[in-house]
Amino acid sequence: VRIFSMMDEPILDAICEKLRHKIYIKGSNILYNGGLVEKMVFVMHGKLESIEGEDGIRISLTQGDACGEELLQWCLENSLLYTASRKPEKVLRSERTVRALTNVEVFSLRADDLEEVIIRFSRLFQRPRVQAALRYESPYWRSLAATRIQMAWRNRKNRLNRKRAASQTN
Repeated sequence: VRIFSMMDEPILDAICEKLRHKIYIKGSNILYNGGLVEKMVFVMHGKLESIEGEDGIRISLTQGDACGEELLQWCLENSLLYTASRKPEKVLRSERTVRALTNVEVFSLRADDLEEVIIRFSRLFQRPRVQAALRYESPYWRSLAATRIQMAWRNRKNRLNRKRAASQTN
């Protein structure tokens, strides 16, 4: 799985020990927009479709892809080791819906199991290589970044248009 390609062997071994085999039938929802993100899912066989929030941006997920990877970043940010000075968030809400387009065979990693691994290997997760794997290899984070860049561009363009209109009326 690409998201874990840059992680160290001890982390991967610990994660593999916690994985659970699951099968989702065609049409099943794995994540719901606004629902709780309680697991990461690694696609072994089949096709999933990720539909991003209000914009409806669609991303196809196939063998080797993962969904729910925002849970990993959330667990890193909210684990007890990272939140000595602030109260951790209680839940993570999904900003997308992930649906099975075919019957899908996956490995699932529950949030509790992931948090246990993060606490156990906290120093390894702080390495820049691991952080890069989280942000740059994840289809979710790429899509989120592209959406935010587009929104910033539209806002800037609208501000410039308003300034031009205001200067023309004066």
